[in-house]
Amino acid sequence: MKPVTTDLCDAYEDRLAAGTLRVMAPVFRAFGKQDAFAGPAATLKVFEDNSLVRTVLETPGQGRVLVIDGGGSLRCALVGGNLGVLAQKNGWAGIVVNGCIRDTAELDACDLGIRALAAHPQKSQKRNIGQSEVALQMPGAVVRPGNWIYADADGVLVSDEQLEG
Repeated sequence: MKPVTTDLCDAYEDRLAAGTLRVMAPVFRAFGKQDAFAGPAATLKVFEDNSLVRTVLETPGQGRVLVIDGGGSLRCALVGGNLGVLAQKNGWAGIVVNGCIRDTAELDACDLGIRALAAHPQKSQKRNIGQSEVALQMPGAVVRPGNWIYADADGVLVSDEQLEG
């Protein structure tokens, strides 16, 4: 199913009001071949260090979306072309980054959806520092492991449970 975030917002106004469906702030740019994607969230909190991003993307994605809180840093990239290929190969549906990506042409060739704040040519540090499967404060919405992510050209939604669209 290709999510249509506007239809989901209209159909689930009660959940928006209750806070069980949340809309991320409209700050993300789209990359990757898939303009719309959905799946349960795997979460990662890092800052200017993408070593754990690789570790997670090396595992079977099983249609999940990796949500990375990079602290909003605009000083380096957390995901590049090699990691995009790895995510595609391992069955990840998408990646949402509160931070930057690089190798945009390579990522745009990957069959997955990617949302990030911006592109940046510099790679990150490799210190193996970060936390996985923790609640994240992303722009405009909290994301917990297992929440459902729905993304398309109109925005990114976070739901406490899977929605019928």
